Amino acid sequence: MRIIGGYIKERIWFLILAAVCVGMFASVLFLYNLPVEAAGYGGLLCAIALLLSTGADFYVYRRKILYLESLQGQAALLLDKLPEPRGPKEEAYHALLLELDQDRRAAVSHSDAWQRETVDYYTMWAHQIKTPISAMRLILQEDASERGRELEAELFRVERYVELVLSYLRLGGGNTDYLIREYPLENILRQAARKYAPLFIRGKVSLDLQPTSLRVLTDEKWLQLVVEQTLSNAVKYAPGGRVTVRTEGWNLLIEDNGVGIAPEDLPRIFDRGFTGCNGRIDKRATGIGLYLCRQICRRLGHTVNAASEPGRGTVITIGLARPYLEVE
Repeated sequence: MRIIGGYIKERIWFLILAAVCVGMFASVLFLYNLPVEAAGYGGLLCAIALLLSTGADFYVYRRKILYLESLQGQAALLLDKLPEPRGPKEEAYHALLLELDQDRRAAVSHSDAWQRETVDYYTMWAHQIKTPISAMRLILQEDASERGRELEAELFRVERYVELVLSYLRLGGGNTDYLIREYPLENILRQAARKYAPLFIRGKVSLDLQPTSLRVLTDEKWLQLVVEQTLSNAVKYAPGGRVTVRTEGWNLLIEDNGVGIAPEDLPRIFDRGFTGCNGRIDKRATGIGLYLCRQICRRLGHTVNAASEPGRGTVITIGLARPYLEVE
């Protein structure tokens, strides 16, 4: 019915004109007092001819519509498969499509080249900046003063931001080096806890890392990055508080008793660039960390969700069940 309706709409003036011509033919025959049978016979022949021509035209129209619909989703390979244009109007449309396709290809090529150059530049920058960071860390290790410890804590944050940049570029570039194996979860958690121990100490946040015998199918490096980012957020928004890391079944729970998340912000905290009410308080928030966590978990086949209550804390739940991954 949709194709029939489209055909009638597109051919409406032709059909009206054909009906008028048949009516005029029948009227002339009637005015000249010709027998009704003759007038009816002539009108019937005209109607049959009209129906046959309309049926043939509709068949061609329908076949072309169905063929064009079958090409949907193949925009990149579309033009060489289009049916031959019929008449100046379709030729003009075909020429316009060719021109638009050329512009699209040029724009895509320019965009891809720019993206490659951008990723290459920032990847090189992120690797190069590690050298002065390491040098500054060595220098600060000789400074045991309070100011030296403050600078070392800020340097740790800089290093973490650089790691986030590299992770973001790797995820966007699609060249991540996943190595899926069965790992003891406790080893991953302890590595992340050791790495972020200075932030816990400086923020006077206690960490309750409960033992677990869980072994998970995952990529150790990328899952550790998810845990690290979650711990970083917990320390940031629970100064002087407590962070608990535990497991329930195949779920890893990271809980804090910090400021919590506003209910209107909770559905969007994993969106890229979203900082919410807490981000307005902490001007350094970028809204990238939790976005990366969700993207990494999706690619590893894990899940990540958040539950929170303002003033009482936040629980990040990472679902680690992945029974259909192959172990290397």
